[in-house]
Amino acid sequence: MKKFNIRKVLDGLKEASSSTPSVHVGPQENHLIQETLQSEHFQLCKTVRHGFPYQPSSMAFDPVQKILAIGTQSGALRLFGRPGVECYCQHESGAAVIQLQFLINEGALVSALADDTVHLWNLRQKRPAILHSLKFSRERITFCHLPFQSKWLYIGTERGNIHIVNVESFMLSGYVIMWNKAIELSSKAHPGPVVHISDNPMDEGKLIIGFESGIVVLWDLKSKKADYRYTYDEAIHSVAWHHEGKQFICSHSDGTLTIWNVRGQGKPIQTITPHGKQPKDGKKPEPCKPILKVEYKTTRNGEPFIILSGGLSYDTVGRRPCLTVMHGKSTAVLEMDYPIVDFLTLCETPYPNDFQEPYAVVVLLEKDLVVIDLAQNGYPIFENPYPLTIHESPVTCCEYFADCPVDLIPALYSVGSRQKRQGYSKKEWPISGGNWGQGTQSYPEIIITGHADGTVKFWDASAIMLQVLYKLKTAKVFDRNRSKEDKSSMEVSDEDPFAIQIMAWCPESRMLCVAGVSANVIIYRFSKLEVTTEVVQLLEVRMQYELNDTESPEGGGGGGEQTSALPTPGASPQTSGPPSHPSTSSNNSDGGNMPCLKVRSTPMKQSPGYQVDLVVQLVWVSGEPPQQITSLALNSSYGLVVFGNSNGLAVVDYVQKTVVLNLGTVELYGSNDPYQRQPRSPRKTRQPSGGLCDINEGSATSEDRCKSPTSDHRDNSFSRSRSSSVTSIDKEAKEAISSFHFCETFARKGDSTLTPCLYVGTSLGTVLTLALTLPPAGEQRQLQPVIISPTGMLVRLKGSHLRMAFLDSTGALLPPAFDPWYEPNVTADGEEREKVRKRRPVSVSPSTSQDLNESQYAVVCSEKQAKVISLPSQTCIYKHSITETSFILRADVVQMSQGVCLACFCANGHIMTLSLPGLRPLMDVNYLPLTDMRIARTFCFTNLGQAMYLCSPTEIQRITYSQDTCENLQEMLGELFTPVETPEAPNRGFFKGLFGGGAQSLDREELFGEVAAGRASRSLAQHIPGPGGIEGMKGAASGVVGDLARARIALDERGQKLGELEERTAAMMASADSFSKHAHEMMLKCKDKKWYQF
Repeated sequence: MKKFNIRKVLDGLKEASSSTPSVHVGPQENHLIQETLQSEHFQLCKTVRHGFPYQPSSMAFDPVQKILAIGTQSGALRLFGRPGVECYCQHESGAAVIQLQFLINEGALVSALADDTVHLWNLRQKRPAILHSLKFSRERITFCHLPFQSKWLYIGTERGNIHIVNVESFMLSGYVIMWNKAIELSSKAHPGPVVHISDNPMDEGKLIIGFESGIVVLWDLKSKKADYRYTYDEAIHSVAWHHEGKQFICSHSDGTLTIWNVRGQGKPIQTITPHGKQPKDGKKPEPCKPILKVEYKTTRNGEPFIILSGGLSYDTVGRRPCLTVMHGKSTAVLEMDYPIVDFLTLCETPYPNDFQEPYAVVVLLEKDLVVIDLAQNGYPIFENPYPLTIHESPVTCCEYFADCPVDLIPALYSVGSRQKRQGYSKKEWPISGGNWGQGTQSYPEIIITGHADGTVKFWDASAIMLQVLYKLKTAKVFDRNRSKEDKSSMEVSDEDPFAIQIMAWCPESRMLCVAGVSANVIIYRFSKLEVTTEVVQLLEVRMQYELNDTESPEGGGGGGEQTSALPTPGASPQTSGPPSHPSTSSNNSDGGNMPCLKVRSTPMKQSPGYQVDLVVQLVWVSGEPPQQITSLALNSSYGLVVFGNSNGLAVVDYVQKTVVLNLGTVELYGSNDPYQRQPRSPRKTRQPSGGLCDINEGSATSEDRCKSPTSDHRDNSFSRSRSSSVTSIDKEAKEAISSFHFCETFARKGDSTLTPCLYVGTSLGTVLTLALTLPPAGEQRQLQPVIISPTGMLVRLKGSHLRMAFLDSTGALLPPAFDPWYEPNVTADGEEREKVRKRRPVSVSPSTSQDLNESQYAVVCSEKQAKVISLPSQTCIYKHSITETSFILRADVVQMSQGVCLACFCANGHIMTLSLPGLRPLMDVNYLPLTDMRIARTFCFTNLGQAMYLCSPTEIQRITYSQDTCENLQEMLGELFTPVETPEAPNRGFFKGLFGGGAQSLDREELFGEVAAGRASRSLAQHIPGPGGIEGMKGAASGVVGDLARARIALDERGQKLGELEERTAAMMASADSFSKHAHEMMLKCKDKKWYQF
């Protein structure tokens, strides 16, 4: 049930009483539609980021809370708990995160950045925030270590020194370990940066320090001197302790591991080269690649685990990166798909001085996250429940649908669950911390991504989750191996000939249509049954644009079937066209009618899910490759798919598998063409029209239109238009088709009945109407042709046309007609199917005498402006210039819970919404200046105030422009911190307690506190207090919400100040206390002394 909101009622009253200034143009008809949407219904905020963290650089795990943190090279921080609990934060500086350390079970995290800052994050709030920061000015940070249950953080630097920070106050201690005190006095050379710090698991007073040059020092914190030094002649990458604190292991740059006894000076007790070939004559094994990290984990009942990354021998060229697990006498080498950034062993205990009992290894790769089960034979991996595979192949396009039919997600899930891989670990996913949000907002949302390798992925995006539902491989339709003859016409190697360029999807009928980069269109039906297709149905279409060509454009029909030629306005439409050109007959030297890809000729087994219904291919015409497809639409009720490029458009009837219409853009206008066009010479080399740019920064120079979008490099500076076609069009002569819209409306001026229509938008801003005459449903639909007649131009706008929609006389959105889904592979008698297939009546019931009140409104939007046209009078009643200096990249007419609006994303980074039909600006936010083409290519708005784009090659950023969602967001977000008891410390045992063999504790406060250690040099580091979670409220800075938020911020700040005052008072009391104690001790000392003893 919807919550009753008094504010909305008040808004309604306010709206009724206040008159809004409208941009009325044209004759004043009776167009007073009550607009329900107001600017207070809109607010823009980021909701959630999904996908693999782009360019990861570091990782940490809280073994009690079971939360994983990943830092990236751009200063992003991603936190993962149980599936569905994830969080994204960003360091303002954007510097790389070099190390992360949890305050275990405290709900806090320390991050160290490449700009020599250290930050403390509070994770006890839904949107984590920085509490304190410390910026080092004279030294570079290289390594940090925070012992379990300690508040003192050790920070190692490039100069070889170690500083100590109190994580509560984020103040530096005066206690410093200087490099020259740590190493031998006799050694002449600097030991290099600190690469490792950790305390002895059994004695917190002993700290092991690893220097890059190969020197390791055991430092006694109390006596402030080095107990032991261990020297090895190879550089050190990492150090790890045995839990009993008597041995440690080092990994080196020559691929060796050295194991040392703590008390054994001089030589290591064992040297292992895990991947080195052992020579026969007892010489040293040949050097290997560096071992970048080693971990040494013990088990109660069995051999310890030694786990390492790197260390392969140099002769394994082309070998994939490996993680090596050594357990007793067995060594397992686990190959990874990408280079290893870091790995962590997950253990049963957070205490370093207990048997570790490792159960899994989390491996962070450059483009993946892998978790290995150590407890099962063969070390299987866990099935990853996070949506980290968005970038398996680069994303080339996306679509976003909110408020889908409820049966869609279960249907896609059931066919997708059969695609799962086998052989995963049987255990539960080990990263299981946090709790889900309590969001009340639930409507089905689906995101579809198209990829460079031809895959299409369907994702469940409901609430703020993301989960892959189903994966479709469109490349299966084509032959992978090209024959020798084809090679001649393709000198350039195509990396991604199958890349998806545009997708059209009808959620109700589940029909899917994709246009590929190789000028092909594939139409899919959804089926729950498996089927074997003997021959893939294929239509070949010639689209060509030559004004002075002898052959008329009607000459290019479909393959194998009769096509109805273009009916010229006024003439009686022909129903049978000229014979089509079979592709086999013209194998002439100029490339003939070759399509870019070869469709499979062998039978194809199609699993349940999306199954190919028809493939349409554009073929080479007189030696020139077909132009890329720039626009695509489908209508399940009419059984039509239409696609266009810079030459013209073609309408395909997928029920009869024929081309209904194929004509050049110029012919759309007929005799009343508003443009003066120059005839072109037929042999002029055609420039490729703009494809998808900058997925990989490859570059290629070729006129070949079957090239990959990822190898097609164009500079990132923005061309004039979003439409992926108009970048290189010879403007006078070429007018690309940029958009389509099917609708049941008034085709001609002054019409009194509604007819099915197809509206065509062009890159010059023209919107043209085509009236459709459809045969009656049932058997006739299979036999009689669809007739299409152009009825002229509806409107012209500035800039390329982007989007169109229709509203009824009350201002409600008119959705295009659709057929409900039915199972296409049922072999039952025809009657059942015909019942299902009857076209659903359109919601508008046309009366014969239409009075003007029963009009419709056409909303048209180009890259520069929007207009609202009243039909059937075809008068423009509202217009609004959206941008003068920039241009719109994406515009969508969306249904909000309070009404309909037009949402636009502009190249200058502004996100705007306009009311409909009045085109009043409701929201305008400068959201993000456009830095790369990826955002332009993937940005989409959908209903109920949702939008998304790819913010990096691997991540989807979702945003909302709805005030309701912004208000509910806090509830919807998951909790990262949950109160958990810290496990009990290990028992010391009777004998250990008796003979002092247990863990030695240390009062660090006594050593590092201000009283004992003094203050650190002021110039060394600067303390910066963090916003501490206040920025979460900054978003709400308008109206009542803003006032409340400001009051709350003020209270918070006051509380903070009071807190600081309290702390200061406590500190003063403590120092007074210690002063009186010292004074008392002095008095006692002096009491019995004679004057001459002083």
